[in-house]
Amino acid sequence: MKIAVITDSGCNLSQDFINKQPNLTVIPLMIQVDGKSYRDQKDITAAEIYAVMDDYTVSTSLPELGDFKQAIMEIKDSEYEAVIVINISSSLSGTYNAFRLELEQVKGLKVLHIDSKTLAGHQGYLVEEALALIKEEASLESIEVALKRLRYETSLAFYTINTLKYLKKGGRIGKVEGTIGDLLNIKPIITVDDQGAYVTHSKAFGMKRALIHMKNSLIEKYGDEPIDLTIHYGLDLEKAQQLGDSLCKVLNVRELTVSELTLVLGIHTGPDMFAMIAKLV
Repeated sequence: MKIAVITDSGCNLSQDFINKQPNLTVIPLMIQVDGKSYRDQKDITAAEIYAVMDDYTVSTSLPELGDFKQAIMEIKDSEYEAVIVINISSSLSGTYNAFRLELEQVKGLKVLHIDSKTLAGHQGYLVEEALALIKEEASLESIEVALKRLRYETSLAFYTINTLKYLKKGGRIGKVEGTIGDLLNIKPIITVDDQGAYVTHSKAFGMKRALIHMKNSLIEKYGDEPIDLTIHYGLDLEKAQQLGDSLCKVLNVRELTVSELTLVLGIHTGPDMFAMIAKLV
């Protein structure tokens, strides 16, 4: 069966990887700066936004549905028989539900629609897994089972931030606790629960200890088992690379990816953030 994949830019996949996948389409989420719209990963850089986000009204919104409709048309024109759509968590964005309504109108294609219940590289790992299984000629049913196992059993995602103000400002604070953390230098270690909402995994005094907590959680889960590891960062690439190198010394890392957090997510974390995302291989 000829299967295409659609996702949104919340997946944080690199443009180099995307360009090498002929059956993958990534629909950009949207960013508004004082009412002017920009496409995530296309029209504006993270550095440009981080420089002005405290002075301007900056927000995010759903992808243009016209982009999604166009992608479906092109998939049908290319004689695909099925499409797998993997979206950013429905608890954090309305994208999944917007796409769901559009997919209900699609004729002539088998559809597997996945609410990733996560975001960033964690969502990206689901997309990569789907693409790999398609190459192995797996069925839609077996792909769905494999993605659920990856999401809920064999992967972990944590991030920490220097301030909670951007999560509050964007309405993404969810179940994250510790709203006085900024005053006490308490940093939350945040994850996403099985419903795809942000929750506090633990807390630490200062960013350094928060990163140690995250590292120890990965060691506790994976031990010596082989994993793929992604480090996301806001602006501090050097620190992110140092984190990746240090984790490779204590974990059995098959593949390390160090990548800037996609801007549409960075707006809600601020520039001073780090994420550690891992999956069993």
